[in-house]
Amino acid sequence: MSPVSLLDSQFVPFLIAITLLSITPGVDTLLVIRNTARGGIRDGVATSIAICCGLFVHATISALGISLILLQSAWAFHVLKLAGAGYLVWLGITSLMAARRGQPLPVKGAMGAVAPVSLWQPIKEGVLSNVLNPKTVIFYMAFLPQFIAPGDPALIKSLWLAGVHFVIANIWQIGVVFMVGGASRWLASVRFAKTLNAATGAVLIAFGVRLALEQRPI
Repeated sequence: MSPVSLLDSQFVPFLIAITLLSITPGVDTLLVIRNTARGGIRDGVATSIAICCGLFVHATISALGISLILLQSAWAFHVLKLAGAGYLVWLGITSLMAARRGQPLPVKGAMGAVAPVSLWQPIKEGVLSNVLNPKTVIFYMAFLPQFIAPGDPALIKSLWLAGVHFVIANIWQIGVVFMVGGASRWLASVRFAKTLNAATGAVLIAFGVRLALEQRPI
């Protein structure tokens, strides 16, 4: 595919739309803030990159038409929806349990030397929270085709658009990471840790329950 077809007349509208989408607060931003407060800038950046890697999975699914199967199969969509909802609820419960224990957040550079969690944990949480989100599957299925011309190779164009989304979303989320990471000493207080964990847990559970109870894909 030539550079001209990648940067066609639809690219600027896509860039504007995807930028607005990326800065809209949601589960991704919440998870980035939670993991940055828990494990420092390293974990926040890893979470952001992992979340955005899931976009390529959705772009591939969209281009190959697997999303259409999910939309047409009530059983397949229901399973995916419950898996995503269950994972969000599980993340919420772990945050509530951390709030109950009342331990300070292991923020790097504060409260002395605190053993960080494995780097694999924020990566796993980021990928799963994105890949198991049926709303992202549906969004990519409905959104990307609007910016793919009939003569474009669907897979290549979808991955290109997902790559643009990857860059924009990471710029925003990593900016959030550094804003949160810059307040490490304040974040390390026990009171703030309990408040953040409780609030994050409640919101994640609410997201999960809402997703599970939704009757329609969109």
